[in-house]
Amino acid sequence: MTRRADRLVPVPSGPHTIGEAAAASGVSAKMIRHYEAMGLIPAAARTDSNYRLYANADVHRLRFIKRARLLGFSMKQIEVLLGLWADPGRSSREVKTLALAHADELEARIREMAAMRDTLLDLARNCRGDSRPDCPILADLAQPGGA
Repeated sequence: MTRRADRLVPVPSGPHTIGEAAAASGVSAKMIRHYEAMGLIPAAARTDSNYRLYANADVHRLRFIKRARLLGFSMKQIEVLLGLWADPGRSSREVKTLALAHADELEARIREMAAMRDTLLDLARNCRGDSRPDCPILADLAQPGGA
């Protein structure tokens, strides 16, 4: 079973149609096709009518990808993580190193976004917000390099 719009959706054991795989994994059918084209999931088996069929392992892999995306990992990082996940001889050191590097990237982005927020708040504080046409926000945006 999986959640769909705050309700559990029963998922029969595989093989799954793309719609069932989407419901079971929380990944849209469009993204499933995209991940398949990228090679993040193996090419689906096909019915005589050329419909895609996904195994339970594919649904589990899709859930892994979705969770990694929710944590902000890039597609390249997810590709590496999937490779590590599939390797029973992996070193957890590799996984930890990747996760910590990603956390550092997120921290840098958080600092950048906080600086953007602070700049916007400062510009908004200096804007009268009345009927006059002069606007420090627009003036700043028009400057080369801005802030």
